[in-house]
Amino acid sequence: MELSNSSNKNTALLIIDMISDFEFEDSELLIKHALPAAKNIAALKERAHKANIPVIYVNDNYGKWQSDFPRLVTHCLDNDVKGRPIVELLRPDEDNDYFVLKPKFSGFFATPLNLLLEHLNVDTLILTGAAGDMCVQFTANDAYMHDYRIFVPSDCSASNTPEANTKALHMMRDVSKADITPSVDLDLPL
Repeated sequence: MELSNSSNKNTALLIIDMISDFEFEDSELLIKHALPAAKNIAALKERAHKANIPVIYVNDNYGKWQSDFPRLVTHCLDNDVKGRPIVELLRPDEDNDYFVLKPKFSGFFATPLNLLLEHLNVDTLILTGAAGDMCVQFTANDAYMHDYRIFVPSDCSASNTPEANTKALHMMRDVSKADITPSVDLDLPL
């Protein structure tokens, strides 16, 4: 699926909940699928940077209202945590990337995400991350309610099981009108 030049200048790539130590119950189930997705997201992020598409990390604050994104990245990279290989792949570029912390599943709920997207003049979102059947899906639903054009590359989201992820992708396609074309088939101009 080609993103035309006119829409590409108004596109943003969202990386949802991939900056995590993955130190939670049943995280082994998610990591098994999140690591391959992270590799695809990293390649897509590189292409997005080359196409001057802004990259926005949308991450859970894990109920820690004093938390900040750089501290979370440092925690994941400087400690022996399960999520370290994923964070190493998706290390944010502090000079170019944006960061939004969220208290709940959706990247829009109680966050400045919509204001940031308006500031960047974005009307098209590429949603990636984990968990596909939770935070990515809730963000897609809210993006649809905010009238964004939505892409959720099928190879750039992960859930605890492939079946759950496929079901979520089909739900986002059918309900939120998301295009679920794999990232390798998205034609981002370089």
